[in-house]
Amino acid sequence: IRPDCRRAGGPLEQARHPSGNPMMAQPSDRPLRLRLADAAATERLGALIAGRLRIGDFIGLQGGLGAGKTTLMRGLVAALPPAGAANEVVSPTFTLAQTYETTGLMVTHMDLYRIESAEELIELGVDEALDLGAVVVEWSDRMPEPPEDRLVIDLTIADTDGRTAILSAFGTWCARMRGLGEAARGEGLVP
Repeated sequence: IRPDCRRAGGPLEQARHPSGNPMMAQPSDRPLRLRLADAAATERLGALIAGRLRIGDFIGLQGGLGAGKTTLMRGLVAALPPAGAANEVVSPTFTLAQTYETTGLMVTHMDLYRIESAEELIELGVDEALDLGAVVVEWSDRMPEPPEDRLVIDLTIADTDGRTAILSAFGTWCARMRGLGEAARGEGLVP
């Protein structure tokens, strides 16, 4: 880890966004901005992230309706071994959580859009899911106390067709972010 890549809990990690939302705190390293020309590019980003997932990883997905959160998740799950597994990825807006069993890693996909209280968030079982595998949370900005180690992906609809993704790394994700940036350039996702 480079010296400017501070650990979770360091001076930058404690900073809060003016909104007070801890998900918007300053990342540990410079965010990575990507241009996603279409749904296939969004799925490729998901696949790049899949190759870096470990048990205990938390990925927060932020963005409005139709921004591509579930599309990114579809690419992530499809890239996990066995490649192209018969996991149909759908938004867990109504079920709140969906688990995907892959070889060596369980991935839990959660959606906080309809969560209205801290009690509901606790019942959802984020901590338990992190103990068993990786967790990807849509509408993660609704989480009052996100894990210190996390990757946050903010997806927005671009003026033209396509999306913009801003990836912010916190804690242990900082070192993996650099490798992700290099891989994204290889896929033509960096503007």
